[in-house]
Amino acid sequence: MPTVLVSAIALIDPEGRILIAQRPEGKSMAGLWEFPGGKVEEGEIPEAALIRECKEELDIDITAACLAPFAFASHTYEKFHLLMPLFVCRKWEGLVRPMEGQQTKWVKIRELKEYPMPPADLPLLAMLRDFF
Repeated sequence: MPTVLVSAIALIDPEGRILIAQRPEGKSMAGLWEFPGGKVEEGEIPEAALIRECKEELDIDITAACLAPFAFASHTYEKFHLLMPLFVCRKWEGLVRPMEGQQTKWVKIRELKEYPMPPADLPLLAMLRDFF
């Protein structure tokens, strides 16, 4: 079973809300909400993947110095094992604009559990709630 490395980000705005994005139709787990991010490409480090994905998906610029490693998810799906580091970020340049047709929403940390999320993301919710 292959291991897939995906980098994710918890963008936290000045009001303490976290940005989540809804997986668009046509993708696996369509309709579920998740932390923005994406697959780490060959030869890429997780921080570089997030910087690239945030620009491509959200039209914002992030520097590696603003990414704080927070936790990681390790979850076995039917066809692969997902390893997903989650970074926290409170500073970026630009306004969040969904660039790939996905819905985005700023949500209070305690309300994250009200949004259906992929199984790998669920353990991260309690960690975020307890830390922030």
